[in-house]
Amino acid sequence: MQGYVRIISGKWRGRRLKIPDEMGLRPTPDRVRETLFNWLSQTIVGARCLDLFAGSGALGFEALSRGALQVTLVDQSLAVVKLLQEALLSFKVDNAFIYQARVPEGLQKPAQPFDVVFLDPPYQANLLLPSCYYLEAHGFLADPALIYLEARETIEDNELPPNWRLIKSKKAGQVAYHLVKREKVSA
Repeated sequence: MQGYVRIISGKWRGRRLKIPDEMGLRPTPDRVRETLFNWLSQTIVGARCLDLFAGSGALGFEALSRGALQVTLVDQSLAVVKLLQEALLSFKVDNAFIYQARVPEGLQKPAQPFDVVFLDPPYQANLLLPSCYYLEAHGFLADPALIYLEARETIEDNELPPNWRLIKSKKAGQVAYHLVKREKVSA
């Protein structure tokens, strides 16, 4: 294992998650997570969340710690999924679901659309924008929904689905992170 990432706030504040030893995995830094969850503070309680490319699970478990109703964590690596399942047992979580899938085409359609989505794929995989368009086209998102995007470079509105609007954007070191609001598609 490479180490640990800690939960910043909520009922599990200070608890740690193991960081899987996987190539390209880089947990979202503490200060970025703190900013993100400040942005989401009015939304996260009671939200249905999707942590896509879950990795250490830091975003999904942070959401649960802060009152999310339900979180689905998905990763492409079986080793990562097994580590997340261990964390689920350790934290005694019953409102989270974890599965392995090739993203985005292997995603399981949710029973209800997600209110909040965390998208932080390995930078070199070029899966961020294809995942955005896939989630939009296949009914994964509530109306409205908030989507967190983490990338190496700043993302512009015109790169996203037409009904997505960039509402917040920051950069911390090598990380550009954004909060996007999905608006209703007008008929």
